[in-house]
Amino acid sequence: MNLQLALDRMSEKDCFQAIEDTKEFIDWIEVGTGVIKEYGMQIIRDIKKAFPHMTLVADMKTCDAGKHEAAQAFEAGADITTVMAFSADQTIKDTLKVAENYQGRIMVDLLGVKEETRIQELSGLGVGLVSLHFGKDMQASGEMAEEDLFSLVKNHPHFDIAVAGGINLDSLPSILDNRPDTLIVGSGITKNTDRHGAASEMKGMMMNHEANHSNRQ
Repeated sequence: MNLQLALDRMSEKDCFQAIEDTKEFIDWIEVGTGVIKEYGMQIIRDIKKAFPHMTLVADMKTCDAGKHEAAQAFEAGADITTVMAFSADQTIKDTLKVAENYQGRIMVDLLGVKEETRIQELSGLGVGLVSLHFGKDMQASGEMAEEDLFSLVKNHPHFDIAVAGGINLDSLPSILDNRPDTLIVGSGITKNTDRHGAASEMKGMMMNHEANHSNRQ
């Protein structure tokens, strides 16, 4: 199980400090959409140069011009880039093809998807990595519960599943019970006064949960 550190609504300097504070425990670094909009593709290049052995996710949230935006992300050094599930099928197919050319991966963001029909269509397009995105506005409105999100993908065990949205030390246990492949944590780490400690505790909880599950099998 991967711990993905999401860097968003942060200065460039603080992004690098957050990685330094937590690099012992994180597996994937996500350059958030807001950070990319603020600093452009250069910050992806700079982070990849500074941390070349870590998996780098560019949260582009592509919804059109998929071929161009995916190539931008991969050429800047991203290993994974994100595409919105509501995008046209052709957009998603284009990004998957570009990812194949760059030996990268596409993470399809399911934000706003409420029907399993779209999940089935994505599977048919060749999508293999999805993120259940419990968005900030969705959290505030109570529009969709955590269990509803996981139910969308329960019939698709071939997907690698990442989950994002307000994950912190308190909410982590219930998320772990659903056994996602990747946990995406932003402010639960970046806004903690002890980032190193928070990341350490989260990674420890993840490892303990996996060990307990293996012992029960």
